[in-house]
Amino acid sequence: MATKIRLQRHGRKNYAFYSIVIADVRAPRDGRFIEKIGTYNPNTNPATVDLNFERALKWVMNGAQPTDTVRNILSREGVYMKKHLLGGVAKGAFGEAEAEAKFEAWKNNKQNGLAALKAEQEKAKKAEAKARLDAEKKVNEAKAKVVAEKKAAEAAAKAAEEAAKVSEEAAKVSEEAPEAPTTEAETPAAE
Repeated sequence: MATKIRLQRHGRKNYAFYSIVIADVRAPRDGRFIEKIGTYNPNTNPATVDLNFERALKWVMNGAQPTDTVRNILSREGVYMKKHLLGGVAKGAFGEAEAEAKFEAWKNNKQNGLAALKAEQEKAKKAEAKARLDAEKKVNEAKAKVVAEKKAAEAAAKAAEEAAKVSEEAAKVSEEAPEAPTTEAETPAAE
């Protein structure tokens, strides 16, 4: 019986979630399967893979053919690296302990690379947030400057209006002022 390692789709529309399964090549994509060996969630960043490493390695060593996507997933998880090293052990190129040491070194190197990538992404995110904050501060300063100018113009207009009122009142008072002394002048004469 020919077997394939493939993805089985789950989840709602536009939010797919996959199971990694071993199935007969004649079975449909979401149909009957032999064994479930993991899950793959492409909706997270980075994509989340939960894989039973030993079972995946057993099936790959037994000749199960993965689909292209599953081959990439298994390669990233190190299943094909382990298969390659076990092939070297079978041929006598090196010992099993050396193969394990090489695999652990590969795994540590990959983890360090992922940690560095994550740190770089965090740094870029912080720099972007800082740039946005600086741009927002500049915009706010420009708005505050415009508002201050507008308030100064309003205050100047109000001051001019007050000055005009004061000058009008002064003009009225100066027009009424000659009449007031004449009435005062008449009063002492009447005495």
